[in-house]
Amino acid sequence: MPKPQTLFEKIWSQHVVLDKGNEVLLYIDRNLVHEGAFHAFGALAKEGRKVRRPRQSLATADHYVPTLNRERGLDSVVDADAREMIRLFEYNAEQQGIYSLGMNHPQQGIVHVIGPELGFTQPGITMTCGDSHTSTHGALGAYAFGIGASQLKQVLATQCLWQKKPKTLRVTVNGVLGAGVSGKDVILSIIAHIGTAGATGYVIEYAGEVFRSMSMEGRLTVCNMSIEAGARAGMVAPDDITFDYLKDRPYAPKGVQWDAAVAQWQSLPTDPNASFDREVCLDASDLEPTVTWGTSPEEALPVSGVVPDPQKMTDPNRRLHAQSALRYMGLTPGMSLKQLKIDRVFIGTCTNGRLEDLRVAASVLLGQKAKVPGWVSPGSSTIKQQAEAEGLDQVFLQAGLEWRASGCSGCAAMNGDFVPAGLRVASTSNRNFEGRQGKGARTHLMSPAMAAAAALTGYITDVREILGGS
Repeated sequence: MPKPQTLFEKIWSQHVVLDKGNEVLLYIDRNLVHEGAFHAFGALAKEGRKVRRPRQSLATADHYVPTLNRERGLDSVVDADAREMIRLFEYNAEQQGIYSLGMNHPQQGIVHVIGPELGFTQPGITMTCGDSHTSTHGALGAYAFGIGASQLKQVLATQCLWQKKPKTLRVTVNGVLGAGVSGKDVILSIIAHIGTAGATGYVIEYAGEVFRSMSMEGRLTVCNMSIEAGARAGMVAPDDITFDYLKDRPYAPKGVQWDAAVAQWQSLPTDPNASFDREVCLDASDLEPTVTWGTSPEEALPVSGVVPDPQKMTDPNRRLHAQSALRYMGLTPGMSLKQLKIDRVFIGTCTNGRLEDLRVAASVLLGQKAKVPGWVSPGSSTIKQQAEAEGLDQVFLQAGLEWRASGCSGCAAMNGDFVPAGLRVASTSNRNFEGRQGKGARTHLMSPAMAAAAALTGYITDVREILGGS
């Protein structure tokens, strides 16, 4: 009898080209490229190399593209360095024969949004990108992970990559999520529970009733932030939700090839009795809408909580980090999270810029006026078009929020979308590090529904109070 295998182990074993014991040469099925890849392309050019299999890569401009005045093309990019980076990106893609979704392409979008959206991401594949949040694609049952510039060069040149096998961690959440509790709240709660280094060296498989019933958009959010727990990747076993999501997408198999693909994908879920190196279990009934208070995703609490006292923390490293975080965030122990005044709201990113996210935020804002300024940046141009067809853009505009073009936007403040120093932002992004959304900006991570609630009240607000009153 063959040894039972986990989802990850099945994919790993099927992609090993050469095993040296301490590391293996892993075949990479598909690769994603954005404008930050110029170092890798430059290294290839210096060595006179070409991309080995250009059709197995897909390129898009997302990190540095502006979300305002996009109709002006490259002229809309104010920063000269960013403008040259985007120009070089389009040149490299064309020269190497990689299909590119440039800044004005109708399918342009954030790299981790367009991969699943186009069906380029599929169950059972290995996938890389020069970006840490490549873990997003594991929501479809892929082994997807971020790589650096030298590794990207290796993938582009050889379609293979030397890797050490990570350990496995299963995170099980059973039960039923309460009203107002989303995938963002689930992953923030998990990170708060195990810490930002809690999954270092592991691939996480998310299991249990909560993930089995979760939409694909919710799964994408959860896997996206796996990296914030230190994980190499996050994965959810493919099922009918996965297949329904992928069917008829541009890169998805068609006809008899679709039937054959689904049959193969159905063999991927973890075998009964397969063992994991570590197990973590949470109860869905314990989870509430969750927000961050500090400068690390692990510094998160239910919205009903209060700012903690570092002096009561037993871990000296956490204590020191919490003290520093409170200084930066301008908070004092014992403050109610629901008393914190919000100055800006940002809805978007590869974490929460999908159509379902925009629908949820719009449902909270419908017919009401925001008390603080903010902006909404869809995760892709396709999502922007879909949202406008449904009238979601008008809901945001009538509420007083800006409706912008797609891109990474305020997630890392690389393209002019930033929060001024000292201001507090309710953000649907994935990181709340010091200066992440602008020098001196104070970021509170939360779900789209919670961000919309903050926009309406001007404070961190339990969205359940708004939903209950509507």
